[in-house]
Amino acid sequence: MTRILGFLALAVFILLPLTQAVILSFTVTLPKPGAEPGEIALANYLAVLADPELRAAIGNSITYVLVNVALCLAVGLPAAYALARYSFIGDRHFLLLILVFRVTPPVVLSLPIFILFSHLGLVNSPLGIALVHCLFNLPVTIWILESFIRSVPREYDETVFLDGWSFPAFFFRFLIPQIAPGLGVAAFFCFIFSWVEVVFARILTVTAGKPITMAINAMFGFQTDIGPVMAMTCLSLVPGIAMIWIFRNHLARGFILRS
Repeated sequence: MTRILGFLALAVFILLPLTQAVILSFTVTLPKPGAEPGEIALANYLAVLADPELRAAIGNSITYVLVNVALCLAVGLPAAYALARYSFIGDRHFLLLILVFRVTPPVVLSLPIFILFSHLGLVNSPLGIALVHCLFNLPVTIWILESFIRSVPREYDETVFLDGWSFPAFFFRFLIPQIAPGLGVAAFFCFIFSWVEVVFARILTVTAGKPITMAINAMFGFQTDIGPVMAMTCLSLVPGIAMIWIFRNHLARGFILRS
């Protein structure tokens, strides 16, 4: 009984802020045409979707996150296969090195990255944010996929090659289905890390290309309308929830295999 009560208390503690945010997102907090303060309506969501800057921010976030996930998987999968199947001088140290780079505080690299990206014309661009996020998400992708590939017996590769399959065919027809849970876990972490990141989103978007995190921050002012802020916050949760729903089976299997 004590364990159940403790679990319920923890659930309430975790879900209470989210529940409050959802309620406030439907509550009119300042007078609006056709809606009075305190009224429960869709006015906040309609106001957010009617604002072109907020719509652009949602589109920018979805764009750079999807590009980031695609690049991390496309580059990380061959790198993880090389680390899992081949031995070379410093291979274990290389894996440790890229993981150390991942835990480097983003603010340490903010100035050199801004200078570099400004010369390349990647400031105020979703592509610039996607590329800089790859620097931090790619080590995680390689680390996750390397462990999954290593769990596949090496004899599996040799059998496929003896049957006459080419290396690209082996990759797409045999290896990827075998490590699909690992791909789901890697894609999930790349998506979440990129979606909630704020430091580089703030640095690399000065006048345009702002993501959803910066759009929410810009909504706070002298007289903040909490309703639209909470509506924008709830909308920012939808892609993450959709990501969990799409990869739910792969995530469950992936975490079990990874452990």
